[in-house]
Amino acid sequence: MKRRAGEREKDLKKKKLLEELGEKRLPYMTPADSDFHQLWKTKYSKLIFRKSDTVPEELHQMVQEGFLTLRRHDCFFQDLVRIKGKDFLTPVSRILIGNPGCTYKYLNTRLFTVPWPTEGYDIKYCSPEIHDACKALIRLNDYLHIEAVKALQRQNLFETKGIKDVTVMDREQNFATSFMEKGSVSKDQSSFCVPEDDYISLKNRTSYNLTLLNYMDPLQMLYLKQEPYFGMGNMAVSWHHDENLVERSTVAVYSYSCEESDMEESNEQKLKGRDPAVWHVGLKVAWDIETPGLAIPLHQGDFYLMLDDLNMTHQHCVLAGFSPRFSSTHRVAECSRGTLEYILGQCELALQNLQTDPDSIGLSLKSLETAVVKQVEEIHNEVEFEWLRQFWFQGKRYLKFTDWWLKPMAKLEGFWRKMEIMTSLIVSEVGKEEQMEEQRNETISCLLLVLTERQKLRKEWTASDLSESLIHMICINRLLPYTSLYFIKASARCLE
Repeated sequence: MKRRAGEREKDLKKKKLLEELGEKRLPYMTPADSDFHQLWKTKYSKLIFRKSDTVPEELHQMVQEGFLTLRRHDCFFQDLVRIKGKDFLTPVSRILIGNPGCTYKYLNTRLFTVPWPTEGYDIKYCSPEIHDACKALIRLNDYLHIEAVKALQRQNLFETKGIKDVTVMDREQNFATSFMEKGSVSKDQSSFCVPEDDYISLKNRTSYNLTLLNYMDPLQMLYLKQEPYFGMGNMAVSWHHDENLVERSTVAVYSYSCEESDMEESNEQKLKGRDPAVWHVGLKVAWDIETPGLAIPLHQGDFYLMLDDLNMTHQHCVLAGFSPRFSSTHRVAECSRGTLEYILGQCELALQNLQTDPDSIGLSLKSLETAVVKQVEEIHNEVEFEWLRQFWFQGKRYLKFTDWWLKPMAKLEGFWRKMEIMTSLIVSEVGKEEQMEEQRNETISCLLLVLTERQKLRKEWTASDLSESLIHMICINRLLPYTSLYFIKASARCLE
């Protein structure tokens, strides 16, 4: 409900903005414009850009070979996402790599991390090449973490001195020169001029727990949306804020476009300022028609950082060039409800209400209190719709990397089956006449709400069955001794 309200608000803002524009287009600038750096300095100072020659060559080679390895192994996938109640395949192909057991949700789709090599975890990769690719990405992750900490320190230092805006674009001024330490940065190294509390905050806002990898070959796309506000041309990714991130956390993006391939000059009319053959990142102040936008070219090995609240106050898009491009977008995902540890803990909490009767050796419930019933059934829904169905809907994509997720998902499925039994026990208990009528009706009313939601979601997932990847969950549903509809009817009869 909250998400739908947010989508409606966004649609209204977009409609109003386009109405105000009419046939006009907003101005935007590229590095070729004389006022480009002044605009960056005053309106986009929390965007930090680094050209490829500031990054160690060894790291470039590892990461770029990793991209190509994953591409050779067919490890990039288009996601089925839901926008305004409709399902769409993303034009960009993606895969999520990160801390074991982490997930990242965007546009109603939960992605599960392919775990990168992590101490204390037994991760069996399908091939040494896949292992090396994941290892390269955690190396890049560590490097970008260090760069983000330094950039935020620099920002804090200038703010402390009363200098409001600092623009970092290494073509003009490279503030990183004196900070290019190699390897890891210790607390003492990375926290000079920064109080203890601020250091902890900086670390938390830059400790990337995953990266969303992207790949697109624009020449293979039948259609790309046109940028609607500035006339910037073809978009690979529309204007957006990155979602489900820790508040004010930094986003780091490493770009690798395959520019070496011989390309014929475009026959299309060139857009003013922006070369349509070159990939760009576009930025604008959110829902603003006064401030010109930026279009910044992205070449092999360039990276940029979106610091502090830039992701909230501004929107960004990716403008397609002609060549295939990879990117690695490192994020501090908000995982309070999105880790394997969290959902297993929720399952254990729900199953505390299930016990084995010592006399009959059958299963029974410890409590029928409304609050307990509500909690258990909501966890039941969460396991099914936020984890099991999301995982199996994406089919066997993760098996191209590792079988790491199979055991945890089998464990979750076992918990889910027990929760199905608990639902049947609740319906059975509230149907008994010895239950106090007031408490009984309260429990049934609560149960009806949760089960109605479950039935609605099961219908939606059935309607979204666009591939064989849901066969696993369909088989599970056929094995159910009871269905949500049965429970709803049984609960309603208890109220009569």
